[in-house]
Amino acid sequence: MKIVTLVLVVFVILSTSFPAAIKAEDTGDTGNVGVTCDARQLQPCLAAISGGGQPSGACCAKLTEQQSCLCGFAKNPAFAQYISSPNARKVLLACNVAYPTC
Repeated sequence: MKIVTLVLVVFVILSTSFPAAIKAEDTGDTGNVGVTCDARQLQPCLAAISGGGQPSGACCAKLTEQQSCLCGFAKNPAFAQYISSPNARKVLLACNVAYPTC
């Protein structure tokens, strides 16, 4: 339980340390034209990604909204470990969001 708390604290600190407003390019397959990429929007998913539980409806909604941003998050060293984790893949699958191919 201590490790989950530590991961949560680190994620919150890192997500507030980096600029949040990054415009995603429209890839044509998500329909998210002009989405502002903000890793802090994915906080409802943190428990499911860190602990391996089921994602909430709010988590799935945010993942769908931020889908075009996932490659950018995966390329950012502060967030890459979360996006590439086995639990993240499970959460994406449960939310019917395709794993990014960057």
